[in-house]
Amino acid sequence: MRKITLSVSIVSLLTLITILTACGQSKETVQSNGNEQKRVIKIGYLPITHAAPLYIEEELGKGKFTHFELQLVKFGSWPDLMDALNTGNIDGASVLIELAMRAKEQGIDLKAVALGHKDGNVVVTTNDIEKVSDLKGKNFAIPHKFSTHNVLLYLMMKQNGMNYDDVNVVELPPAEMPAALSEKRIAGYVVAEPFGARSVAIKKGKVLFQSEQLWNDSVDCGLVLRSDLIRKDREAVKEFVTKYVEAGAKAELKDEQAKKILSKYMNVEDQVLDLSLQWIKYDELKLDKGSYEELRNYMTEMGLSKNPPSFEEFVDNSFIEEALKR
Repeated sequence: MRKITLSVSIVSLLTLITILTACGQSKETVQSNGNEQKRVIKIGYLPITHAAPLYIEEELGKGKFTHFELQLVKFGSWPDLMDALNTGNIDGASVLIELAMRAKEQGIDLKAVALGHKDGNVVVTTNDIEKVSDLKGKNFAIPHKFSTHNVLLYLMMKQNGMNYDDVNVVELPPAEMPAALSEKRIAGYVVAEPFGARSVAIKKGKVLFQSEQLWNDSVDCGLVLRSDLIRKDREAVKEFVTKYVEAGAKAELKDEQAKKILSKYMNVEDQVLDLSLQWIKYDELKLDKGSYEELRNYMTEMGLSKNPPSFEEFVDNSFIEEALKR
């Protein structure tokens, strides 16, 4: 009886281990083409124009990737996205680069492997604002303290002989900014697209500055991956970044196919999307050291970080450099 009981126990234990192992694998792999296993790469995003290469990569690559499957995960706010990224519930994200830098500084092992875009951030104000000094004492909205939009506000004030606290800085979800401007609850804002274009398209606001007028080659959203994904599956990451660069080139065409794909992921009117795409570029997605070091200096100067991660600690350009050679 003891031998039979022991044998049954061993069989039960082995069965349980098999089930648990299968469950663990299901989060990272998907069965494809019979015996072939592909890694599922989960990437978080907010529905903004700045994440266009991800949308195009997913749409055009369905069923065509060799080493991975791409699963985009939509979030409603940056804090929710960062919680998922920091805890490993997603493998990476298109995210405000400053938020990823802050997470890295706090011990989360992340790597920036590409940019999301170049330019495409505008300072929008009510139509009665003629110059920066007209904003003094008024409410001005940004999406998050740790954002390039906050840096652009800081630079705009500084370059026009004003202090950052000469305006009342408020944090608002991007989607709420056009309505807040229209209702005169705020006098201006700077945010990711298409929310700047939305106010301009309906003539409730105007562009006071393009981002390149304040900071040429500014760094904003980046494609950030968890380092454990890179360590475990470099072939999948290599293919993912290569196809991402190709998708960026497709996004830069701004043709009807690209616009149709973007509209699928974003609730945006054609007129707003067309205007938004006039302001943004997707053809140079490598994060260069000079621009990154400039951002580090601004973050320190603004008191956003005491010790931002160095370029070498945070940026891995090996995948995009290989992709650009093709």
